[in-house]
Amino acid sequence: MLREAAGERLSCAYPSRVTIDGSALAANVRLVKSVVGAGVELMAVVKANAYGHGAVAVADIALRQGASRLAVANLGEAIELRKAGIDAPILLLSATSAEAVPAALRHNLSVTLYDAAQTRALQAAADYERGRLTAHVKVDTGMGRLGVLAEDAREFCLLARAQPHLRLEGIYTHFSTADCDRDYTAEQLARFNSALDELARADIRFDYVHAANSAALLTCPGSRFNLARAGLALYGLNPLANGDSFHGLRPVLSWKTRIAQVKTLPHGSPVGYGNGYRTRGRETIAVLPVGYAAGLRRSPYSWREVLVHGRRAPLVGRVSMEKTTIRVSHIPGARIGDEVVLLGKQCDDEICADEIAEWIGSINYEVVTAIAPRTPRTLK
Repeated sequence: MLREAAGERLSCAYPSRVTIDGSALAANVRLVKSVVGAGVELMAVVKANAYGHGAVAVADIALRQGASRLAVANLGEAIELRKAGIDAPILLLSATSAEAVPAALRHNLSVTLYDAAQTRALQAAADYERGRLTAHVKVDTGMGRLGVLAEDAREFCLLARAQPHLRLEGIYTHFSTADCDRDYTAEQLARFNSALDELARADIRFDYVHAANSAALLTCPGSRFNLARAGLALYGLNPLANGDSFHGLRPVLSWKTRIAQVKTLPHGSPVGYGNGYRTRGRETIAVLPVGYAAGLRRSPYSWREVLVHGRRAPLVGRVSMEKTTIRVSHIPGARIGDEVVLLGKQCDDEICADEIAEWIGSINYEVVTAIAPRTPRTLK
């Protein structure tokens, strides 16, 4: 949850805080909307608490800036948005069970169909509730996850269309390498188009056809159809790999804490669990009140540096559950209460999610979504 103008009041209760730049988010939404064009609707993907940014506030800003629909992973995420008063169309991207149908009907949600047995179960549940469930069919064109195989799409859609308590609103696929392999993306798109052609010959059509994620909507115009699903780009994180980037996106999230203690240790002093680090001379060590329970990765690779007084300070010793130690010998004047930037900008330097992803051997998605939900999100 995001809390406006409450960051300072919360700082004494929580040892770190996340700040969301609302103007940067709004600018990113407008930029993506301009890329997809007037004839393509924008679905803002706000699953996983809007990639760690705070789903309710992000959804509200995205809708006000031109998005017309939202996507989440599951029923619980959708209900959070509905309880916050958001009434835009919401698609559940992941598995939906028959037990979720009453709530999906009550909250006017769209579900994803991907399997014959699941489709029959949802039909039976909707029949029992005397409702009609809106659905999008997911086609597996080469991702190998949820979805009916492209060659089976016609038969599957005929089955789904025959269910009186299901309304087929949309059809979509998802690309596995849109960020790094355009040739394979083109193969997936060709399979999807072939399936759509076969469906059209069977007089099966949909209000919405969508395939483009953030990477594809930037690099593969033919994948936009009449609806594009944007996630990572909205948050100002680079959706492209291999050194490519899309200019104009602005990072939205920053993560900060404050120094809890500063001490000077003599040569050879152990620091942290396992004595994995020993000082290599007289060193000044600062203790941060944040650790892996908050999302600061411990292993196999952790954050390498943070920012203090606009300068980089290396992590030393093992990251603990609630504490981390850094070396600040080269930063004179570092003291208790000084701001420390774990992710974001300070003075003239910046530690971005892509850099951290390289450090920990992961991707920028994980960097931001791993920040613990208990950490307050403040909208500025």
